[in-house]
Amino acid sequence: MIEAPGLFLTILAFALVIGPLVFVHEMGHYLAGRWFGVKAEAFSIGFGKEVFGFTDQRGTRWKFGWLPLGGYVKFAGDMNPASQPDPDWYLLPADVREQTFQAKPLWQRAIIVAAGPFVNFVLAFLILMGFALTYGDGRTPAVAREIVAGSAAAKAGMQAGDRITALGGRSVETFDDVAKYIQLRANETVQVDFDRNGRAMRVDAAVGSQTLRDRFGNEFKLGLLGIAPVKPVWVPVGVVEAPVVAVKRMGSILTMMVDSIGQIVTGKRPVSELGGPLRIAKVSGEQLALGIPDLIGLIALVSINLGFINILPVPMLDGGHLFFYAIEGIRRRPVPAAVQEWAFRGGLIAILALMLMVTFNDLGTFGLWKSLAGLIG
Repeated sequence: MIEAPGLFLTILAFALVIGPLVFVHEMGHYLAGRWFGVKAEAFSIGFGKEVFGFTDQRGTRWKFGWLPLGGYVKFAGDMNPASQPDPDWYLLPADVREQTFQAKPLWQRAIIVAAGPFVNFVLAFLILMGFALTYGDGRTPAVAREIVAGSAAAKAGMQAGDRITALGGRSVETFDDVAKYIQLRANETVQVDFDRNGRAMRVDAAVGSQTLRDRFGNEFKLGLLGIAPVKPVWVPVGVVEAPVVAVKRMGSILTMMVDSIGQIVTGKRPVSELGGPLRIAKVSGEQLALGIPDLIGLIALVSINLGFINILPVPMLDGGHLFFYAIEGIRRRPVPAAVQEWAFRGGLIAILALMLMVTFNDLGTFGLWKSLAGLIG
C-alpha cells in the first residue's frame, strides 16, 4: 500500500486541480463578455475578502479571495445573482450603459453565461485527446474469456466466448463499457444481451458486489458480473481519430455521472457517496502521489464535473440563468424580477445545504465521526 500524501502535498494538489479549473471557467465568461463589449468590473478567484490583486488598464480588478472554492466575474450592470440591474443603471449615459451586461441582447447574454461551462468541457476534451494520442485507445472486445464459478454471469447461464452486445438496453462495444456499467449497479438485476455463436440471447443477471481497497486504503463497493476479459487490445490513435476518441470518453464519463446522480436520487446509492472540496483535495493528493499523468486525468474528470454541474437548471448556477433566459426567449419578456429573486434565494439555500451535506460526508471519509463516536463511547 502506498503511503497517503502529506498535508502539504494534498494542499498543493488541490490548488493545482481547482485553481486552474476555476480560472478557466471564469475566463470563459470574461472572454465572451469582452467579445460582446461588456466591461468586467472584477475577476475573482475565490470568495470573501480580497487577499491581494491588481487593476488592469480596462478597469478590471483581478483578485484572489480568502476562500478558494470558486470564483466569479462581475460585469458592469450585473448587480445581483439574478443579473438584474440597479435602478441607477437607467440613469447611466448611453455609451456607458452600452458596456453593461444588461444592455446586451438575450442571445449574447446566454453565450456569456454558457461560455464558462463550455470551456470546462473544451479543457477536458483537449486533455483526453492528448491522452488518446499519447497512450492510444483501449478496445478490448466485450467477450467473456472465462465465467467465474458462482458469479452473476454463471447463474444467468452465460458461457466463455459469449460477446456482450448490450446491458440494460444500452449497447456496449468494449469490455471497458461493460465494466463501467456493471460497477455502478451492485446488487441490481440487469438485462444482458449477448451473442453466442451468431445467435442473439438475453438473460437477467443479479449483479453481485465486491469491496475493493485502493493503494491508499480507500474502500469502494463495486458491482461484479463475473466475467474475465480476453487479452487487452490497445490501438494507436492518430490526430484525425483522437477528437472522436476524446468525445466518446467524455460521453462515457457524463453517462456515468448521470447514472450515479440518478441512483442517489432514487435511493439505489447512499447519499454518503457525494463528496465535496475536502474529498477532492484528498483524491488530488493521492493522484499527484501516483504521478503527473494521473493528476492531469483527475483535472479532466473534475473539469467535466464542473461543466456539467454548472449547466444544471439550478438557480445561482449558470444553468439557472440559462433556464430563465430560455423562458424569456419563449415568453418574449423576462421572468418577473420577484420570481427570479425568490428562485435564486431558494437556489442559494439548496447549494448551501448541499455544501453542508458533502462537507459532513467528507469529514466522515476522514474518520472524524468514528473518532468522536469512540471518544463518546
